[in-house]
Amino acid sequence: MRIIKSFFIAFSMYSKIPMPQFEWKDEDMRYALCFFPWVGAVIGVLWYLWKWICARFGVGTLCYTVVGTAIPILITGGFHVDGFLDTCDALHSYQPRERKLEILKDSHIGAFAVIMLTLYGLIFLGGFSEITECRTLVVAGAGSFLSRVLSGVAVVSFPSAKQEGTLYLFADKAHKRVVKTALYAQGILCIGFMMWTSFVTGGIAVAAALLTFAYYYYRSKKEFGGITGDTAGYFVTFCEGCVVVAAAIAEHMMLTV
Repeated sequence: MRIIKSFFIAFSMYSKIPMPQFEWKDEDMRYALCFFPWVGAVIGVLWYLWKWICARFGVGTLCYTVVGTAIPILITGGFHVDGFLDTCDALHSYQPRERKLEILKDSHIGAFAVIMLTLYGLIFLGGFSEITECRTLVVAGAGSFLSRVLSGVAVVSFPSAKQEGTLYLFADKAHKRVVKTALYAQGILCIGFMMWTSFVTGGIAVAAALLTFAYYYYRSKKEFGGITGDTAGYFVTFCEGCVVVAAAIAEHMMLTV
């Protein structure tokens, strides 16, 4: 029952998919991060189904791209995008660390957040529009799973920038040994699946995700002294976009070889 409740908590927290409602107790949150990546799996499945619908009914490239780009936002309710916006504002403020942490908590968004989200959206749209093969889309969908695996690993492994907030709560309540083991196992299986689907495309997409993860660790520690809930949202959004673009580039490489 505790495992089932952890599943419900993960999807209630990180998605807009309706879940049974109940009081969250500390013991119910111990394994919630183990199920966080499966929100990404839902996104991947919906991408594949949308691709099939587009091929079956002759949906145009523009509609395919726009809806495909919207699917992660519709599933998560923009939960991670909110963190992306706040983090971009803080990073581009060039203020001392304490001030950056204050900006992360500010509910308002600034010009840099809007500019960076627009730039990100355009790049994501461009990358997604170039994915034409089903196996490439499968790799990209698996990348959504992998980005959340890595984000969960960061929550229980990276230093926290502050001793408060949702991320600190989940990290503090998590059974770290079990969560790490579960996430590492899921990550290895996901990487294996991506490589099996397409060795070149999967390899390039995995490399993009891991490089993004290394960048996330370096930048968050340098700029904020650790991670927060907002930086976690920033990473998931950034990593997901990098994997989509990397998969699109790999597909073109394969077609032109």
